[in-house]
Amino acid sequence: MLGSSDPIADAIGLLRPRTVIDPGLHAAGPWALRFDQSSHVKLGVVARGACWLTLDGHKPVLLEEGDFYLLGNPPPYVLASTLTAPSRPAKPVWGSAKDGVVRIGPEAEEDTYLCGGHFSFEDTKTPVLTQVLPLLVLVRAADPRGKLLAHLSELLVSETRTAAAGSSLVLNHLAQVLFVHMLRAHAEQADQPTGWLGALNDDGIGAALRAMHTDAAHPWTLKELAGISHMSRSAFASSFKGRVGTTPLDYLIQWRMSLARDALSHGTRTISELAFMIGYKSESAFSTAFRRVVGSSPKQFRISSTGADNPKVTQSHG
Repeated sequence: MLGSSDPIADAIGLLRPRTVIDPGLHAAGPWALRFDQSSHVKLGVVARGACWLTLDGHKPVLLEEGDFYLLGNPPPYVLASTLTAPSRPAKPVWGSAKDGVVRIGPEAEEDTYLCGGHFSFEDTKTPVLTQVLPLLVLVRAADPRGKLLAHLSELLVSETRTAAAGSSLVLNHLAQVLFVHMLRAHAEQADQPTGWLGALNDDGIGAALRAMHTDAAHPWTLKELAGISHMSRSAFASSFKGRVGTTPLDYLIQWRMSLARDALSHGTRTISELAFMIGYKSESAFSTAFRRVVGSSPKQFRISSTGADNPKVTQSHG
């Protein structure tokens, strides 16, 4: 069994996120920084003061002290002290950081402090999470989850200021914990859009998703999954597609292929062993499904991912 009963943890694990902690921004006076379009997940908190966040094509959002924000694959956006301040590219400003800090304006007059980071993903082809990442998740300081996030951010800020042994590992895990809590917050928000993250909180559809993640190799049928969800087959199929965006069995295939890509890139199982591990009765059946979804054979994928045909002599990256 390759999965667990926690789809969010499963999906993040397969993406193999690499955490990059950005410089802390200390600012005074009028300022505005423009960030390029990103294929990453951005995560930040207003530790002191306030600022405006403006995503291209969207209304500005005022971020106040203690507010957390997450941006999923964002278009170009601006962080600014006021909406009238002329913006300048953020990249060279970030490049001027000293000791992990960027300063704008006189240090004695600083009234804003932002900290955060971003995630880059090793496997950007894992659609379970990357295709449903919300553009913006905002957790206000007054939100019940805000207090927990504040404790995590305090630890994050503390670790960025130290060069203690193991600091990079601690930062990576703290950032991932923040990431998970922001996704949970999004899934719990009453006005969140339909989708995989929201479906996890649905008693019926969420139960079926967790079942497929717990045992991806099981030969799941629509009848079984509907039974787990305590719904009729037709009602379950309609509700699942409406919430998740695909049929239950198509979702199962996509999840199996995500597991397969990860195992081929990092594991030492033979293709035949892997086929049985994720629920296929033969290597040929697995290869046919893999080629249909991924666009290449498992063998070709392994060679392109690792540079080696024989998994027994391929160095593990995991």
